[in-house]
Amino acid sequence: MERRKFLQHAGLTGILAAGVAPAVQAQTPAVKWRMTSSFPKSLDTIFGGAEVLANRVRAMTGGKFDIQVFPGGEIAPALQALDVTQNGTVEACHTCSYYYVGKDKTFGFGTSVPFGMNYRQLNAWVYYGGGQKLLDDFYSNYNVVSFMGGNTGVQMGGWFRKELKSLADVKGTKMRIAGLGGTVFSMLGMVTQQIPGADIYPALEKGTIDGAEWVGPYDDEKLGFFKVAKNYYFPGWWEPGPAIHFFINKDAWAKLPKEYQEAFQAAAYEANVTMMAEYDHKNPAAVVRLVRQGVKLRSYPQDILKAAHKAAFQFYADESAKNPAFKKIADPYFQYQKELNQWFGVAEASLDRFLQTIK
Repeated sequence: MERRKFLQHAGLTGILAAGVAPAVQAQTPAVKWRMTSSFPKSLDTIFGGAEVLANRVRAMTGGKFDIQVFPGGEIAPALQALDVTQNGTVEACHTCSYYYVGKDKTFGFGTSVPFGMNYRQLNAWVYYGGGQKLLDDFYSNYNVVSFMGGNTGVQMGGWFRKELKSLADVKGTKMRIAGLGGTVFSMLGMVTQQIPGADIYPALEKGTIDGAEWVGPYDDEKLGFFKVAKNYYFPGWWEPGPAIHFFINKDAWAKLPKEYQEAFQAAAYEANVTMMAEYDHKNPAAVVRLVRQGVKLRSYPQDILKAAHKAAFQFYADESAKNPAFKKIADPYFQYQKELNQWFGVAEASLDRFLQTIK
């Protein structure tokens, strides 16, 4: 008897599902968006963050919300992704906030700042520590909505033709470097410039630049830097946990059905988590391959690190004094980082240090 009732109920449920679901689905419109990336398709992990999002959004909406992803340079220059999203040429982009520090140095906080938070700390600040609200208040001035959409983890410190033995070697060296790291290195006498990822190798090969940084072993191996520069430095003190962002035009976002907004946000979370996991999987093997090909792993000399740290925090003080938008984010950002570091140093850092001494 109970089994019969269950089957009757299950049958009714099936009928309702068959009748109602198509009706609900019919109410949601078909939406097609274009998303431009700042990255070439050949860099499958970082470019792939946008594809992770697009594929997941399609799956969650039965294909009705279709986002087509374009690599940097195909429909917009790689470093103008924010601009074409802001003005509505495309609905969204996948880029790094700090590519736009030329507009306002405050853009640096969305990605990474020298000696700032690592991946986990940045996630904590953005998702739970009020960071999302602070960033969105700033980004609203540029007509966009934002979601983190990936992270590379702490990066390497760049490739150089010649060894940097001391702070004196920094002066006059020409380097491709993005974000506020370039600002700080410039304060130390380096000649810095920002070049899209796909254009770095030719500049390094021709000697237009003496050094360059990109991400880490997996991507750097793909770009072939080791063929023209053998000195590979660490750590990338200017990028301790750089986030990649999805920026969405405000008007395009407001027109999306609520269900699609929720799908987009959930997919952005997935892209943020999986990109970091993928880099953690790929980088260890890549660095082993690079060393086998003659690459010299070198740590930055202490005088460079100390001078960079001093210059960075002098810059933060100077910029905060003249830029209210920068100060509004900088003060809570660094206070939050200080509180997190007290905890990270107690448990995690001490365990990491011990494990790394065990052979």
